[in-house]
Amino acid sequence: MSLLELTDVVSGYGAITALKGVSFSVEEGEIVTLIGNNGAGKTTTLRTISGLIRPRTGQVRFKGRQIGAVPPHKIVQLGISQSPEGRGIFSRLSVTENLEMGAYQRKDELKTDMERVLDLFPRLRERRLQAGGTLSGGEQQMLTIGRAMMARPRLLLLDEPSMGLSPILTETIFRTILDINKQGTTILLVEQNAAMALSIAARGYVLESGTMVASDSSENLRKSDLVRKAYLGEE
Repeated sequence: MSLLELTDVVSGYGAITALKGVSFSVEEGEIVTLIGNNGAGKTTTLRTISGLIRPRTGQVRFKGRQIGAVPPHKIVQLGISQSPEGRGIFSRLSVTENLEMGAYQRKDELKTDMERVLDLFPRLRERRLQAGGTLSGGEQQMLTIGRAMMARPRLLLLDEPSMGLSPILTETIFRTILDINKQGTTILLVEQNAAMALSIAARGYVLESGTMVASDSSENLRKSDLVRKAYLGEE
């Protein structure tokens, strides 16, 4: 049984159908990436998994349980946490307070989890009393991922973690994603930087206009004409 499995999921916003029968799976302990251009349906996929959008048809299963109609806060309790595109930090709250918001449904072992996050992101430790809105873009991205980790997820959904970051900061963020995975968290990564995503993921799926058009190991996807030409900028 896969940790996460989507089967023929149709989802969208109002009259717009963003996902058109999407099916894929994520196994325990993997890093799996979804790649595709803007408007391909990547963020809609994550929002459907996390319960922010309900699928119109199809099934979303987590640990074998159908979660398509489960409210978002209950999905967090089940073990899925999301680091959203655009970060969405609480700008007036301190770094520590932002992290505590990630654990708002929990009261146990917060100190242990806080230390774990601050070990992953030493810059946040240095700025733990600073308001979130005063952090740099890279630090805000660290805070967003750290806040999601405070829910102690079994599956972490990452939406465009490199957006707006310099190449050096992007490498730092991706090294930390690897560390999070090595510590036992399964990761579903949405990322426009296909080269970086495929460099750390075991497997990948390619979305185009709401339809899954390719799936394979990351190594094979890097070699495929479709990915090389459309997403890696190679001829």
